[in-house]
Formats: sequence, structure tokens, C-alpha cells
Amino acid sequence: MKILFLSDGFPPHIRGGAEVASFNLAQGLREKGHSVFVITATEDKDKVGESEYKGLKLFTLYSKYHPFFSSYFSLYNPQTVGKIKKIIKKISPDIVHAQNIHHDISFYSLKMAKKHSKGVFLTANDTMLFSYGKYDGFIDKKDLSVQCNFNYKVNMWKQFKIAGKRYNPFKNIMIRHYLKYVDKIFTITNVLKKALADNKITNVETIHYGTDMKPFVVMEDIEKFKNKYNLENKKIIFFGGRLGELKGGAMAVRILKYIVTKVPNAIILIAGTGSDYGEYMKHIAKDLGIENHLIFTGWINRTEMSVAYASCDVCITPSLYFDAFNLFNLEAMATGKPIVGTCFGGTPEVIEDGATGYVVNPFNINMMGDKIIGLLQDENKANKFGENGRKRAIEKFNMSLQVSKTLDWYNKVVN
Repeated sequence: MKILFLSDGFPPHIRGGAEVASFNLAQGLREKGHSVFVITATEDKDKVGESEYKGLKLFTLYSKYHPFFSSYFSLYNPQTVGKIKKIIKKISPDIVHAQNIHHDISFYSLKMAKKHSKGVFLTANDTMLFSYGKYDGFIDKKDLSVQCNFNYKVNMWKQFKIAGKRYNPFKNIMIRHYLKYVDKIFTITNVLKKALADNKITNVETIHYGTDMKPFVVMEDIEKFKNKYNLENKKIIFFGGRLGELKGGAMAVRILKYIVTKVPNAIILIAGTGSDYGEYMKHIAKDLGIENHLIFTGWINRTEMSVAYASCDVCITPSLYFDAFNLFNLEAMATGKPIVGTCFGGTPEVIEDGATGYVVNPFNINMMGDKIIGLLQDENKANKFGENGRKRAIEKFNMSLQVSKTLDWYNKVVN
């Protein structure tokens, strides 16, 4: 089959969780013998054009506009739709599979895809089909228990407060209209499927992210990594991904303050982008007197990321919003590391509480801190959780399973 991916961002230029997951799926399909093409976008004119990346044919389009227009251009982007139509007609794909298209590619592309292909699919990687930005409107921040059973229906007034002048009262109506051109919507967790249903989006099937098991990391690599970042004789808490308030960056620093009172050699190792927010985290750490317990690597490549996982004692995902899956969870499990993660979003669906890690309310500093401390002090339990997590990743979240389920749906509309 000829399969065309639509994605606002894509490796090698963008390497967020959703982009990496899209690339992994595209590679898995290519390795099955299918021809895979990708239309993506950039604000850098030097990157515009046709290229090839690891066997995938990429068409990179230029798109840049003022954020004020985002709720309109997300529906129909005049900078890209004409070019997308020409490429789709040129390729004449059997399948068009949209990923994140809420900024540059735009939802109108689904209508064009339906006209020029046999089947159209869309993967919802987050809540952007019904919300403006990261969604936390369902959380009761005064309740410090492990919350569950939420109603995710968006509140229009809260959405207006988030969007401000960008608010478009017809945005969600038009998104649901364009979704009618999609044969099936995939979600990456069942909880995201429920969130979509709560906001009148149906025709949904869950296909979890998959990942390949990490390559073997030798002790020499770990030693070099620890020497490079001054990690010797430290208890290492690993926190990765795009840095930001709702990802729990500041909260992680406050939790660290609690942890070092009982584990003085504990540090948080941070591999992520977002330098301005990183400076903010450093400022908080300095005010709390724990600046020496915060270590940043900056952006690191996939090989060094594997070594970072292998070097740490425990991984954390303290997201303070609906974090639909968080690929960091899966990569940590695949590398055999225990996780202490948020109760908000898809993490409780990935982590098995009390078996591969712990599900906590990250607003509860003592709760999350105690679970991390317990794993840092009990190496046997941490190793057992890590072993259980790796088994779970192999059985439920392997790449071949994701590719197989996706192909089954493709075949239903093509044959």
C-alpha cells in the first residue's frame, strides 16, 4: 500500500513524544513493505522541500502565522492546503493517516484526503480535538487524593479564558464536521477515548503507542554518562520531555526538596527542551537551597537517551494536566525502570500501580515524594517493578502490535 502521513511536526526536525510515536509507526509500516510518505510543516524556509529520512519520503511545507489566527488556521490554513492537495493527487495514496494537524496542516486536509484516497484515519495524540492547548479544566486542585472517574466535557467559559482573543466559537463545531471525512479515529489510550466521547466525538478505536525495546547498554556507557554529568554516587530521578509548568517541572523541584531531606544524595536528571522554563526551575531550586540537586543535560540523542534511562534509579511523570499517554512512561518501562506517575490522563493506563510503579496525585508533594523515596531506598522493589514494567511493555505496548492493529484497520477500507 501507499500510505501518506500528515503531521504538523516530524523527525528529524521535531522530536516531541507525538512526533516520535508517528515516526515509529511510519517506520514500522515501511518495514512491512509499504511505501510511506509524510507531509509536514516548518517555519524555517531553509527546510522546505522534498527530502528522505530513514527510508521515508518527506514533503516539508512552509507555514508561519501569528498565534492570534491559530483557531482559524487550524481549520483551514491557506498557506498549506493547496500544496497538500497537489501532493495527495500526485501520490494517489491508498491510505491517508493524519496525526497532529491542528496547527499547520489543518483539519480541512481530511476533506481533501477523503476525495483522493481509499481510506482516511486520524490519530488523536492529545485533547486538541476539543480544547485550546493542554487541558486541565477537569482537575480539582484542592483534592490531593488519587483522583479518577472524571467528566472531561469542556467548559466554554474556561476555554474562552485560555484562548482569549484567539477564541473561535465555531472551532469545535467545524472540527467535528471535518472528522466526518475520517473512516476511523484512533486514540492512544482508553481514557482519551472517553474524553472525546464526553465532547461528542465518536467513531473511535484505541490503539496504544508501541516502542521497540531499547538496545543493550554496556556498563562502560553508563560510567561515561555518569562521569559526563557528575552523577557518581547519586540516587538518580529521571525526568524527560518538553519542559513546562503543566508537565510538572516546578512541582518536580518542590517534590525534590521533600525527597532530599530523607535521601540527601538524590538528584533530578532532566533531559528536555525548553530553556527558559529550565532557568525558571533552576531559580526555584536555588530559592529552596537544592540547586546542586538539579542536573540538566539539554537535548540528547536517542542513543544517549537510552543510557540515561539505564543510569537512573526511578523515572517520574508529574504532569498536571490531561497527558494522554506520555511516551516517556513507555520508554522507561521498556528499559526496565520503575515509574512514579500522574493520575491525570493516560499514565494510569500505562503504569500498573503497585506492580510497575506508582500512580499518584502530583499536587500531593508528600504522596509523590514518599513513593519516590521508597523506590530509591528499596533497590529490590525498584528492580522488581522495572522487570514487571519491561514485561508489560513487551506484552502490551510493543511496536509490532501497534503496526498490526493499524494495518488491520487499513485493510478493512482498502479491500
